[in-house]
Amino acid sequence: MVSRKTTLAILVLIALSGCASFYQLNYEFNKSFEAGNIEGAANILNQNKKAARSKTRFLYYANQGVVEHLLGNYEESNDWLEKAYLFGEDYQKNYVNFAASYFLNPNLIVYPGEDHEHLMLLYYKALNFLKMKDYESALVECRRLNQRLYELGDKYISESKYKEDAFIHNLMGIIYDAAGDYNNAFIAYRNAIEIYQGSFSKMFGLNAPEQLKKDLLRAASLAGFSEELDFYSDSLHMDYKPLQPSEGGELVFFWHNGLAPVKEEWSLNFVAMKGSGGQVIFVNDELGLSFPFYYNVGQDDNASLTDLTGTRIAFPKYAEREPFFEYASLEIENYFYPLEKAEDINAIAIKTLNERMLEELGKGLLRVALKKTVEKQVRKEDETLGFLVGVINFASEQADTRNWQTIPHSIHYTRVPLNEGENIVNLHTEGTRGESQQSFKFIGEKGETQFQTYQSLESKIAF
Repeated sequence: MVSRKTTLAILVLIALSGCASFYQLNYEFNKSFEAGNIEGAANILNQNKKAARSKTRFLYYANQGVVEHLLGNYEESNDWLEKAYLFGEDYQKNYVNFAASYFLNPNLIVYPGEDHEHLMLLYYKALNFLKMKDYESALVECRRLNQRLYELGDKYISESKYKEDAFIHNLMGIIYDAAGDYNNAFIAYRNAIEIYQGSFSKMFGLNAPEQLKKDLLRAASLAGFSEELDFYSDSLHMDYKPLQPSEGGELVFFWHNGLAPVKEEWSLNFVAMKGSGGQVIFVNDELGLSFPFYYNVGQDDNASLTDLTGTRIAFPKYAEREPFFEYASLEIENYFYPLEKAEDINAIAIKTLNERMLEELGKGLLRVALKKTVEKQVRKEDETLGFLVGVINFASEQADTRNWQTIPHSIHYTRVPLNEGENIVNLHTEGTRGESQQSFKFIGEKGETQFQTYQSLESKIAF
């Protein structure tokens, strides 16, 4: 028997969940960040001390990491990013939190981060170490990235699952390359090429960048791998011509274009039908979906679950924020170097969410079944109150719209030779609606590889 006090507690929990999306709840921070007011965004984060103890503290830590990275505070950024990673890892293994996600509105439990968000934490850490010229620590983060991908490979059953990342191997090659380890650089570049030519081209329509092909051949030559050099020259249809190292070293430039997708809510309506042998069947005729649940509490109780035939189940979906700019290039002394897309975070986010949609559907159906059980018990005590619980159950069904919204839509990169001494490098970005230019100054040193990131925050449609 459910007491009136318990019923009221249930209603309070439902009310606390609210109906605004996570993006709307953090509107002021998002507004400042998307306008390029990074210091203002940092102030908003710092003033919101409660967020560091909230159910979304993973995202608080992650956002702090991105903001500090953009402000050039690389050590502070890594501290926040590591806190987010360890917190997310702990909650991924927290079975109590996992079980609660089946019974409660998902917004009422701790958010542990999406799979691709964990990868992005380590990517930003690697970038920070590169800016500090700590190549060994950057490689450690790349190895952690690779290990995380192996874990993803075991997590999903789909044959077309996201389980390997070409860009991560490319990044490892770039770091080995900068450290002068051409043997391992070649191996990493080779792995990246194979993944681009395999799963990445099929899943994301993303082919190997021309810069990667050039780096692969150069690394093979510098490592003394003559047979491999001949093989890949033929297979990639590229002639390798050794060049003298530039007097001022090289610049590897990462362009973070746009912003990651935002989670929104969509829902499906099901009809709960009584089956045989203790079954309740949730049916959606429009999509041809039918899901049986065994509910062994007696025939009368089974029938009660179908008293209210309308059942709405809410799911998260990603809404793409299409970048304002579509192309970019670097200019130095009237030479132009195109920035090529190497990672499509938007597509990966959508892919990983789709891979677990059956799990989300199962959670939603079980959650609705439990709500209906509570409603039935309340009806035994008070028909009017039971009806009210039913209405609230239907209206309050919500999806978890929390996600990391300050990471880029996609990552592009190129490699540029520098002159010794001062170099002025111009970034040209353009799209159908306009173009922009940013200038950077680098002091070239022979044998040195410098790293630079720049994020274009503009999107075509504001949320």
